[in-house]
Amino acid sequence: MSGDPPVPITVWPVPAPAGGETMSNAMGVRLVHNLTHPSDLIIDLAVGPQLARAVIAAHRRSHLHPHRHLGWGREPAALIVTGWPPGDTTATGEFFVRCRASLQPGGCVAVLLPHGEVTVPVDVVIAARRAGLAYLQHIVAADRPPRPGRRTQLDIHTDVLILTRSATATGGAGG
Repeated sequence: MSGDPPVPITVWPVPAPAGGETMSNAMGVRLVHNLTHPSDLIIDLAVGPQLARAVIAAHRRSHLHPHRHLGWGREPAALIVTGWPPGDTTATGEFFVRCRASLQPGGCVAVLLPHGEVTVPVDVVIAARRAGLAYLQHIVAADRPPRPGRRTQLDIHTDVLILTRSATATGGAGG
């Protein structure tokens, strides 16, 4: 958005997800370890068992939902992980309002998008900001890591948008 500071972009060398799934096992592990602490609550709205495995291995707690958007629970979460678009018919804005209400202050929403659609990340960030979430970081997932001092063609497969519920934000476009 014009006038906003740029967010950091990070490259994570992790395998691509299997067909029909949101992430690889390595992506699940990185998200859990980088965005949560032991005993934090994670809401898993992703397709596939990868995040659940990472949650168990890292001794976190989770609400895992086969129907994705039913019964998120009352306790605020440190992390919500979802593929895009959300798995039900909820409007994008309503989805992010629900995410914000389900996060603890400083908590994050990780939105995993297949790489390639140029406008989708922008639309996601705009909808999230309108719901009171701030755009914190952009993670680019590629099959092989960049090599220092060498020009490397990255095989990017997933864009991960990290959105946060700031401890000071009260909602609205300023997030």
